[in-house]
Amino acid sequence: MKLPARVMTIAGSAAGGSAGIQADLKTFQELDTYGMSVLTAIVSRHPKTKKNVHLQTIEAIEAQFATAIEQVGVEGVKIGMLFSEEIIENVSILVKQADINYLVVDPVMVGKMNSKLLEDKAIHALKEKMIPMATIITPNVPEASLLLDGRSITSVGELKQAAVDLYNLGCQNVLVKGGRLDGPAIDVLFDGKNMTLFEAPRMETANTSGAGCTYSAAITAFLTKGFSVYESVKKAKSFVTSAIEYGFSYTDIVGPTYHAAERKYGEASKIKIYHVNQGEAK
Repeated sequence: MKLPARVMTIAGSAAGGSAGIQADLKTFQELDTYGMSVLTAIVSRHPKTKKNVHLQTIEAIEAQFATAIEQVGVEGVKIGMLFSEEIIENVSILVKQADINYLVVDPVMVGKMNSKLLEDKAIHALKEKMIPMATIITPNVPEASLLLDGRSITSVGELKQAAVDLYNLGCQNVLVKGGRLDGPAIDVLFDGKNMTLFEAPRMETANTSGAGCTYSAAITAFLTKGFSVYESVKKAKSFVTSAIEYGFSYTDIVGPTYHAAERKYGEASKIKIYHVNQGEAK
């Protein structure tokens, strides 16, 4: 029996199950990888105090990481919500010291409902400590804008330029997700030389909670299973597009993407891929 690839998510918990480590672990399971988690924060709004982010201690984070490494080991790691400068600095040390083949950094800074998931003073630490180690980073438009000092990104052309400039932060690959722009959902992948656009039709649904987490978790799973960055993004785009298409909600609150959609209904067939000439990538 061939053992499944070992993947870990270091991220926040979403009690409703739609995003964060819950979405990551569901994705890892759907894609036949062995998922582990290191919880950095609990994101849940207290009904009286209204406090929304409840951080874990550094000791608790280190204990979770050490236990997973000792009991199982890890080949691919996905970084999600870290929130504070202290957590970023300590997690970067843990990752650097471990024997990891792939590191996917989803720079979680802005939630689906525009909730703040990263302290302002932690942005510099994310750029300096975590992003340069990444196999690939996967910011959405608001996150790309913040990483580029508040730059406006309102078109595919600006999305392409953002991918080029984010690459200069030191990571190996950049995937800028354009789902918040008007028109079809276009994402831009850049590896320093080659640029590829992945396009999916916009789904008429509000139930997209956890889509970004799911996308980056799927990329992590496919990388750890041995696919190239390009193939991993291509497969992950199909996976998340199907999940969004069949998103649902139990209430009048924005609901989750459906992680079992591709298994139940097949791969998304409407993904278009465009390879951009090198001169157009600048």
